[in-house]
Amino acid sequence: MPVAPNTVQPAIEMQRVSFTYPSAPMGGVAQGPAIENVSLSVDPGERLGILGPNGGGKSTLLKLVVGLLDGASGQIRVLGRSPAEASRLGLIGYVPQRVRAELEFPLSVRQVVAMGASSGLSPWRRMPRERAAQVDRAIELVGAESLRDRAIGRLSGGQLQRVMIARALARDPKILVLDEPMVGIDVEGQRRFASLIERLSEEMGLTIVIVSHDLRTVATGCDRVACLHRSLHYHAAPGGLTPAVLAEVFSHDIEGVFGEVHIEAHRAEDCPDPGRHHPHACDGHDHDQGGTP
Repeated sequence: MPVAPNTVQPAIEMQRVSFTYPSAPMGGVAQGPAIENVSLSVDPGERLGILGPNGGGKSTLLKLVVGLLDGASGQIRVLGRSPAEASRLGLIGYVPQRVRAELEFPLSVRQVVAMGASSGLSPWRRMPRERAAQVDRAIELVGAESLRDRAIGRLSGGQLQRVMIARALARDPKILVLDEPMVGIDVEGQRRFASLIERLSEEMGLTIVIVSHDLRTVATGCDRVACLHRSLHYHAAPGGLTPAVLAEVFSHDIEGVFGEVHIEAHRAEDCPDPGRHHPHACDGHDHDQGGTP
């Protein structure tokens, strides 16, 4: 009996995407592409980690996915829509690298989370009851009920991260995107973060994308890991990453970051099956584009 083809629409799909920031005015030095020829498919409900060095293009890729940047070549679709449309409809929840703007204002945790729920509403319109209820639900989901009335500027790093995630969840998105979520978070906060990501995945069925330069951040809570340094070099399960593979992305010896993690891998070009459901999935990308062989 023939196997039916997989007809599930990807949550995120990128096809040969490249992006170069505009050159600086007044004869500034032209820059090379921030990302180059990136193809990637993320299934609904999947947890994907994007690992790479600082300056490797991770944040640029995320900003393209959530609609904060445009002008890329290639194609990007988010749940079948353009990134801008998906963002406007509240389908994407985005947690950027920590910004301090909110910390300078005398806002409570609930007020900050409500800012996420009010996105797209007229400033003169009262928040609908269902959105107000979602604000409270988002606070509960991240375990921040006891912080509801606390000033945002009085939170610890881990508490603030949970509140920022709650703000991203306040419109009940289908996709949650986090940019370097563990910067400045202590070990206990990292454990809570991993537990929270697992719970959000199970309870909400979210598609989750996490980018980081730290292996432990992505390997503990993700189904797959993509390694990015301008181009996408590898796309493998966490158990398929080796120091040799990652050294090509980080350009230095990083064996020490693995600790007690057991890793056993092959190079992406040795993958016998380029389909994304192979246990050590590598999606058949052109691994020679702009990177090491």
